[in-house]
Amino acid sequence: MSGHRNISQEEVQGWFAGRLPDGWYTGAPEVSVDREEILVVGTLPDPEVAKDAAPEVVASAREARIDGFREDTREQRMRIADEAQHRFGRRVSWGASAGDVRKLFTTVSMPVMTRLRMPERAVLDTLVDAGVARSRSHALAWCVRLVGENQTEWIDNLRDALVAVEKARSEGPKPA
Repeated sequence: MSGHRNISQEEVQGWFAGRLPDGWYTGAPEVSVDREEILVVGTLPDPEVAKDAAPEVVASAREARIDGFREDTREQRMRIADEAQHRFGRRVSWGASAGDVRKLFTTVSMPVMTRLRMPERAVLDTLVDAGVARSRSHALAWCVRLVGENQTEWIDNLRDALVAVEKARSEGPKPA
């Protein structure tokens, strides 16, 4: 499903801030928006464990807290997602974090059409043949993640430039 209108990150964050029940998260959720999806990830209160609990006990308690939240809020999250999808024209995905444990419950995996020449396909095929990826599609997703992780500053600069372009467009003359 493709978004039906241009929406701002701030508009979506504001809507979720007003729509989500008080007490679900310890603060405002992290809300990310792209052309197909809205991802809402909130921080849950850390579960109480013994002060001298082993790291695996703490991790297990955090995972259980997230899993419990997922089950306990499922129906209400589905209703809110339906409202948001109707309003913003994008699928809504959810996640939660507790301490250093983060889980995404539902996310959209979109097929993307691309045309690759033989040398580019050879790179993907090498990743598949080496067992780094299961398929060309998986290899391409791996490459995109790698660029995103290693070129964060450059990607952020591009996004900032796009925000400036969008602002200039919105302040300019309107088409007839």
